[in-house]
Amino acid sequence: MSATSGQPLDDKIADFSRRLVDMEGVVKTVYAAGSGPAVVLMPEMPGISPDVLRLARWVRDAGFTVYVPSLFGIDGAYPTAEAGTEVVRRACVSAEFRAFAGGGTSPVTAWLRGLARQAHAACGGPGVGAIGLCFTGNFALTMALEPAVIAPVLNHPSLPLDDPAGLELSDEDARAVRERVARDGLKVLAYRFQGDRWCTGRRFATYQALLGDAFDGRVLPGGAANPSPPPFFADVVQTPHSVVTAHLVDEDGHPTLQARDEIIAFLTDRLRPSGQSRP
Repeated sequence: MSATSGQPLDDKIADFSRRLVDMEGVVKTVYAAGSGPAVVLMPEMPGISPDVLRLARWVRDAGFTVYVPSLFGIDGAYPTAEAGTEVVRRACVSAEFRAFAGGGTSPVTAWLRGLARQAHAACGGPGVGAIGLCFTGNFALTMALEPAVIAPVLNHPSLPLDDPAGLELSDEDARAVRERVARDGLKVLAYRFQGDRWCTGRRFATYQALLGDAFDGRVLPGGAANPSPPPFFADVVQTPHSVVTAHLVDEDGHPTLQARDEIIAFLTDRLRPSGQSRP
């Protein structure tokens, strides 16, 4: 559902261009802003909230062209508990997503890889960054099957919902990702909160087993999470979860703000060759 739903929006997304992007007949809305190498920032469940857009603006302001694809929910709205739960329900039965164990890789990742290719062609540079959040957390890793993606960031990946140690990957794609990471020397940066029941330590251990030293999984104390997140996160998620969005505390020196800075430093190191100035 787009921002044209008629619902009053908390963020009108006025400082982004709104584009309809067609990949092999599948059309999705994408919000884009900035200049410099491309970063695809995927929304967390249940949509492109003001907190997701805040992160997008931070990435933009660090010298990147940020692309935010609309995959579910109401663009620009803070999620209510009731509306957010309905978005989750629809996504779980959608053919585009594989929310449960045994489902393999979500088909929507093929569309996202196409977006990364297009963004790289438009923006240039050595490659593209991919940031996944929550429901889309693992998508950033699957996008690394596209050669243009060289800076994957996995934030609190929550799929599959019914397997705390599982990964939202088919066996074939898991092997291909591992081979790409080893062949090209990619690093995979990831974040979660201690005590997060949607993204557990067991899941991070599975990533470590798949990727070895290429996986840099960082864990923040659960007590660092914003104690007053939007209603969906307070009433439905009910656990420290969204490190750099809904549960971020925008205070100097705070661990969640430090995580944001680390992500931007990771993107900068990989997407802007040494000595290249910001646009």
